[in-house]
Amino acid sequence: MSPSVYLGAAGFGLIAVCYGFARFAFGLFLPQIDTDLTLTHTLSGFISGGSFLGYCVAIILSAYLTERIGARAVAIGAALVATVGMASIAMAPSPILLASAVMLAGSSTGLASPPMAAAVAVAVRPGRQSATNTIINAGTSAGVVLSGPVALLMGGQWRLAFACFAVAAFVMAVVAALSVPSGTKATQTSGGLPPFNSVVMHLIAAAFLMGASSTAIWSFGGKLVALQLGWGNTGAGLLWIAIGAAGIVGAGAGTLVARFGIDRVHWLFLGALAAGILLVGTSATTPLLAIVGGMLFGAAYIMVTGVYLVWGVTALPDRPATGLMIGFLTIAIGQTAGAPLFGFLMDRLTPDYAVLVFACLAFTAGWQGPAAPYPSPPQKPPSQHKRSVT
Repeated sequence: MSPSVYLGAAGFGLIAVCYGFARFAFGLFLPQIDTDLTLTHTLSGFISGGSFLGYCVAIILSAYLTERIGARAVAIGAALVATVGMASIAMAPSPILLASAVMLAGSSTGLASPPMAAAVAVAVRPGRQSATNTIINAGTSAGVVLSGPVALLMGGQWRLAFACFAVAAFVMAVVAALSVPSGTKATQTSGGLPPFNSVVMHLIAAAFLMGASSTAIWSFGGKLVALQLGWGNTGAGLLWIAIGAAGIVGAGAGTLVARFGIDRVHWLFLGALAAGILLVGTSATTPLLAIVGGMLFGAAYIMVTGVYLVWGVTALPDRPATGLMIGFLTIAIGQTAGAPLFGFLMDRLTPDYAVLVFACLAFTAGWQGPAAPYPSPPQKPPSQHKRSVT
C-alpha cells in the first residue's frame, strides 16, 4: 500500500474523530445535556457557537504552525486537543465548564484540517490531490455515522459517550504520528496574509452564509426532531446515522468539480442543503421526511465543504494549508454567528420561522459565484480537419 493511501486513511480517521465526535456530536446529545444541566435554547446556542469559535482561532494557528513546524506535529496536536476536550465534556459539572470544554474540543477540528492539506500536497501526485483532499474531508461523515450508534447503545449517556470518543481521539494521535509526513510544501511566498482577490473574497462570502445555515441541523437537529416529532435518543441517533451515511458521497466533490465545474456543483448541493434543513425542521415533517432530509443535508454539507476545500487550495496552490484555512475558517465564523442566532429565533419566535430563515441563508451563498478558482469542465479539443487527398 502506497504512502499516499496510508495518509488518506489516517487523514480520514483524524477528521472523523475531530469533526464527527469532537465538534458535531454535541448537537446529537444536546437534548440530554439540556435536561441534565438545565440549559435554555439561547444558552445552548451560545455553547454550541463556542465550539465553532474555538475552531476559528485554532485553524488560523494551525495554518501558521503547519507552514513552520510541519504537518505531523500539528496533526498529532489536533488529536490530543480533541482527547482533552472530549474528556472534559464528559466530566463537566456546570454550563460554564461545559462551554469551556466544548470550545476546546471544537478547536481540535481547526487544528486538524490544514496539516492534512499540506501533507497531501507533499505526498500525493498533483492529479490526485483534489480527490484525496475531499476523501479526507468526508471523514466527518464517518464520525457522524459512528456517533449515532453510540447514542443508541448508550441510551443518552452523553458523559460515557464522550469518554469513549476521547479514547478514540488518543488512538488517532498515535496513528498520525506514524502516518503523516513531517514536511510541508513551502515556497518563498509562504507566510503573511494571503492575497484577498476576487476569488478569495467570493469564497469567504459563500462559506460564511453556508456555515451559518448549517447550524440549524448541526447544533439543533436533535432538538428540532424532539420538538416536531417527539423523538428521543433513538430517533435523534437514527437522524445522525442518516446524515453521516449520506455524507460519504461528499468524498466525490473533487471529482465532480473537475468534471462539471465548481459553480454547478456549488448551486446543486446548496439547494440540497436548504431542502434538508426544511425537511428535518418544520412542523410539516414526518419521520420518513426527517430521515430523507437528514440524508440530503449530510450529503450536501460534505459536498459543499469539499467544494470550498478545492476552491481555497486551488486559489492558493503554493500555500495549500492557508487556502484550506480561509474557506474552513469562514464556515466556522458563520457557524459561530449562526448557532446563537438560531437559538434566539427559536426562543423568541417559532422553530418553523427559524428553520425557514436558515434554509434561505443556504441559497444566498450560491450568489457568491466563484471567479474561476478551479478550471471549468474540460472542453473537447476542436476536431482536426483531415487533409484532403490531392
